[in-house]
Amino acid sequence: MANDSSSNPTRPLKGRGAVSNLAGRFVDQVSSRESDGWETTLEPLERIETVAIEEKARSIIATNQSPDLPFSQSINPYRGCEHGCIYCYARPAHAYMDLSPGLDFETQLFFKPNATELLQQALRKPKYQCSPIALGTNTDPYQPLEKDKQITRRILQTLQEHQHPVTIVTKGQLILRDLPILAEMAQDNLAHVAISVTTLDNELKRRLEPRTAGPNARLRMIEALSSAGIPTAVMAAPIIPALNDAELEQILTRAHAAGAIHAAYILLRLPFEVAPLFRQWLQEHYPERAQHVMSIVQQSRGGKDYQSEFGSRQRGNGVFAQLLQQRFKITCRKLGLNERKLNLDCNKFTLPPQSGDQHSLF
Repeated sequence: MANDSSSNPTRPLKGRGAVSNLAGRFVDQVSSRESDGWETTLEPLERIETVAIEEKARSIIATNQSPDLPFSQSINPYRGCEHGCIYCYARPAHAYMDLSPGLDFETQLFFKPNATELLQQALRKPKYQCSPIALGTNTDPYQPLEKDKQITRRILQTLQEHQHPVTIVTKGQLILRDLPILAEMAQDNLAHVAISVTTLDNELKRRLEPRTAGPNARLRMIEALSSAGIPTAVMAAPIIPALNDAELEQILTRAHAAGAIHAAYILLRLPFEVAPLFRQWLQEHYPERAQHVMSIVQQSRGGKDYQSEFGSRQRGNGVFAQLLQQRFKITCRKLGLNERKLNLDCNKFTLPPQSGDQHSLF
């Protein structure tokens, strides 16, 4: 499929993260718009509307055996994410849909209306073994589309019905809608939540994560969740050299004051198409420091934009990465973060028979 990059000049659109519709790596042909010298400027970009596309999924629980991930099961109710975070490592997945990991990822969104039915089927399989299901491992389960589709809410209700443990990572205020469900699950040690706080700078947030809740709103989310008895963590991610790395201690301190009891961080990851998209974004928004940012990134990634090896992909290597890890550990120790283990209860899981069930004849 040819990718028409005619709407592909690298300049920012209001409310969008990517500054182009960069072609995915599986596209055979790419067309681009070039100046022939007759016009003074390219015509302005039209506003790009968000499109919701129904996807009838065939399965809903994804499994992994990655040694550096704290979960083995996950559910992603959506493909693509309107939040528009330029650094999102899920962007390359849109290339498998013959769409761009750039603006398409933020505007061509797929939702799974049969998610709860598939979940019920998966939980009822005789060989199913209960372990916490993570929501928000690829795209945000509380992105704006959730307000209308309510797929995440129905998944939560299903998990609550069967006393199945769940973990959530989000930066969406919509999670507060489901506060009663999460609070009840937390009373049975069946839920904990992590709120992503990338920066406390509103201007940087606006450029980096254009359609997300602001920094103060995220701190209030931590406070509300924690006050409701839900074990809450702060995810300082990603840490971007020379952009937000100086904020690490302040993010942890403010989140702890709001009620967070756990913390984690991830060094900027730039797999596949994310790297050129991020470089474009840097040139548009921070051209004076773009070279410096990428220099430190490569120093922390063995001279490359990214290394995918387990263990190092989350933390990086080299002097900057080592200092970042030390700063994180010292601050957590000072604040008393990560002292309590969050082991959810898998023993309560029950799936009673439903009317219409048939027993095996053999």
